[in-house]
Amino acid sequence: MSLRTRLMLALVGLPLLLLGLAISLALYQDHGLREAAMEENLSTATRLVAPEMGEALSLDDIAGVQAAANRLMDIPSVRALRLVQQDQVVLELGRLRAEALNVEAPGQGLLTQHYRQWVLTTPINAVDGAYLILDIDASLLLLATYSDIARGAMILLVCGLLLFLVAFTLGRRLTQPLDDIAHLLDQLATGRQPHHLPLDHPLELAELGRRVNALIDHQARAREDLQQQIEHATSELQESMETIEVQNIELDMAHRQAVEANRVKSEFLANMSHEIRTPLNGIIGFCRLLGRSSLDPRQREWLDQVQRACDNLMSLVNDVLDFSKLEAGRLVLEQVPVDLQSLVDEVLGLQAPLAQQKGLQLLSLIYDDVPAEITGDPLRLRQIITNLVNNAIKFTDRGEIIVRVMVEQSRHERFTLRISVSDTGIGLSDSQQRRLFQAFRQATAGHSRQYGGTGLGLAISRQLIEQMGGTIGVDSTLDHGSTFHFTLPLTSTASQVRAPELALDQASIFVEEPHGPTRRALLHMLEQWDARVVASPQQAALALEAIAIEELEEGRIGELRARLRQRNCPTLLLINAGLPDVPGLGLPDGSSVLSKPLARQTLAEAVEGALAGTRHRPSLPAPTSPPALPSRQPYVPDETSTAAPAAPPQWNNSQTPPPSPDTQTSIASLLIVDDSETNRLLLRELVEGPERRVTLATSGEEALALAQQQLYDMVLMDIRMGGMDGVETTQAIRQLSPAWAKRPIIAVTAHVLEHQRRALLQSGMDDVLIKPLDTECLDRLLRERLGSGLTETTPAPNSPVTDKYRQDASEADDSVEPAVPDQAHGKDQGKEHGKNLGMDQGQPRDNSDDQGNDLPDIDIALGTRLAGGREALARQLLASLGASLDETRREIEAALAAEDEEALLDSIHALNGACRYCGVPRMALLVETLETRLRSRGIDGVRPLLPTLEQAMTQVERWQQDSGETPLKGPV
Repeated sequence: MSLRTRLMLALVGLPLLLLGLAISLALYQDHGLREAAMEENLSTATRLVAPEMGEALSLDDIAGVQAAANRLMDIPSVRALRLVQQDQVVLELGRLRAEALNVEAPGQGLLTQHYRQWVLTTPINAVDGAYLILDIDASLLLLATYSDIARGAMILLVCGLLLFLVAFTLGRRLTQPLDDIAHLLDQLATGRQPHHLPLDHPLELAELGRRVNALIDHQARAREDLQQQIEHATSELQESMETIEVQNIELDMAHRQAVEANRVKSEFLANMSHEIRTPLNGIIGFCRLLGRSSLDPRQREWLDQVQRACDNLMSLVNDVLDFSKLEAGRLVLEQVPVDLQSLVDEVLGLQAPLAQQKGLQLLSLIYDDVPAEITGDPLRLRQIITNLVNNAIKFTDRGEIIVRVMVEQSRHERFTLRISVSDTGIGLSDSQQRRLFQAFRQATAGHSRQYGGTGLGLAISRQLIEQMGGTIGVDSTLDHGSTFHFTLPLTSTASQVRAPELALDQASIFVEEPHGPTRRALLHMLEQWDARVVASPQQAALALEAIAIEELEEGRIGELRARLRQRNCPTLLLINAGLPDVPGLGLPDGSSVLSKPLARQTLAEAVEGALAGTRHRPSLPAPTSPPALPSRQPYVPDETSTAAPAAPPQWNNSQTPPPSPDTQTSIASLLIVDDSETNRLLLRELVEGPERRVTLATSGEEALALAQQQLYDMVLMDIRMGGMDGVETTQAIRQLSPAWAKRPIIAVTAHVLEHQRRALLQSGMDDVLIKPLDTECLDRLLRERLGSGLTETTPAPNSPVTDKYRQDASEADDSVEPAVPDQAHGKDQGKEHGKNLGMDQGQPRDNSDDQGNDLPDIDIALGTRLAGGREALARQLLASLGASLDETRREIEAALAAEDEEALLDSIHALNGACRYCGVPRMALLVETLETRLRSRGIDGVRPLLPTLEQAMTQVERWQQDSGETPLKGPV
């Protein structure tokens, strides 16, 4: 409220309010006086007339009564009169109104007021039962009151106008100086210099004006001082601009140095991980070889401990490499179609042995609204889910682990996927949850000792999920289990509804599963497949029954056989353990064993095969993303067979299906293309058999000519060759005909990184094999592509570490190189041949690579393993390598003399490929290092290693001369 308004209220409103109250009080008092006077007059007149009227009434003097009544009627306010005796009206003058008609005989005089009507009742004392009623009109009183109110309002109006004029005048005199001050302050606020205020005002306003004028002067001085400071600061700023520019340059240089230091750190971590992998791979390989020999139980236990230590070390190396890549921002995510159902089933299948050892129930629940195919990075999704499931198994001693996949939000082709892994393990406290996703941190310090691990897994998972645009969290209660969950924004072009794998047309199926969640999942799946669940196996066409693994033991298998033979339907036995390694369990025909967790496709194929009455042996579908992992296959016992054959694999659209069972007896034709004779002959020896015919080609041009003449079932293609390389040859072959466009062409190379692997697959290759070939991988590839595996193989025991090594070794940077054997072995030969490979004797050696003293130059056992268990072939391959080294030496010398890096890389690569198949671990490791260093550092980077290479080559040539082995020859 403004000052002017408050002044008006004080000078006008308050006096008017007081005056109004005074007038109201006066009017009230005046009205009361009038009423009292009128009441007194009426009472007096009635007292005077009543005795006279009573006397006349007692004498029956009507005229006297009439005369007395007329005197009362002469009073102005009396409107009517009635004389009543013994309830009989004696006299009535005028007409009584409503209130006067209902009056009873009073004991004494009584006056009642009814707004404008008063009624006065007076008894006539001289006559019994007689009384007088007067109807009095009080309107005159109201008229007099209204007249007084009008006069009071006029007085208030006049006084109000006078007070308003006075207040307005005083307000202007008081507020005008304040308005001038406000206008002046506005000018000061906008930066203008106002004039001084006049001081011809009352004392208080004059004092205020002086203070405002002082403020104006102070503002002017402050403005001048500020201008001087600005000029001074400007001059200082101009002087410091050059210094700031120099500092910016230094800061930019420091930033570049920091970036380079971070790059060097990441490269160092990657190099160290690869350096550790290289000897670790040798340890793992020799452990596998040692595992085939005859060992007593105590020695085998020691060997298992070594293998587990290698697994832990390899896991640590992989985590450190992934963490360094994420920190450096060099991790590139793929965007390819992913079948999430198959991916989760694959993860649980690989983690199943650990869970089965602890008796845990593993289960995946893929909700119906999850699309059949999403777009994402399958390798990283698998890594995240594997880490969470592995942690759940690690920290859970009893109970269950359930993986749930559901759609949290969906809009058109974009949706938010929620994946959770819940367990019934030890749980986490609130403080442990807050620090859980930090690098190198675990819930408690004792967990790393009790459960193992580095604390990197969850940190890597969190960074991967955040890089994908999602979030990760945990809900946990100490001692009551945990639920890790993460969300990912993804896209999908496939239908939102997954098509059922089977249509069972109300086939009756009996389900016996004590684990509640697994039972509910089975019932829901069967409902989707249009099956009818019955309560008894005698009513069913198929029975699904979960049993303990102990029931398959020799002492109890008889009871199981008897129970199954009493049924009229085949039975699929579900066990929470690995498939039994028993030639034949002697189960009734049609019955088989499945290992939990059940893959959806595996169960579908098993149910379909059992209902069809065939011995169907399902397997997991081959993963759509590299690297291919072995399928988990149910064991189907056969009383007449000694081993259960492998199940036919599932095929995606990018693969060529294998021959049907009816045509598997036909001979498959393979084309092997490699410019190294040793490699060609070894591949021929490994692959050729009764079911396969092999043709060899020495170059891409020759392979293209052969492909124009014949359609082969599969091509094994070397990548780096003279003339047309493997990629050019593959693309040319693909264009020959539509049939060739669908034939599997497999890249076989000794040096491939992850980005190179992707490039090979995008260029038209169907898969990639890395030299030296693992016979197990080659056998699996042949089974998947041609329907038959190697006839004579000595597969090494399954080693997830080795598989992981093959995968992660391809992810290393180009700057990563393996360890290099030192020059301690064969120093004399190095001195003798040092100059042959362009290495001056005075040039310093690369002592940083002095590793591998324990690697032998010749290892016949290793060569035998690489040759598929054939020692004679291994010796011939080694002799062929020794015979070719002289030509290789001349090619290297020529390339060094001409400074031709490309020619040198061709020679080193060819030698690397040849060493991959021979038992020359020292030279193989050295050549691998040379090729990696040549790709990353050029010719100058490999010169320090050339004397060591010459030593290793000399040792191989000496062995070839001493052994007298004949080099391997064969048709080209």
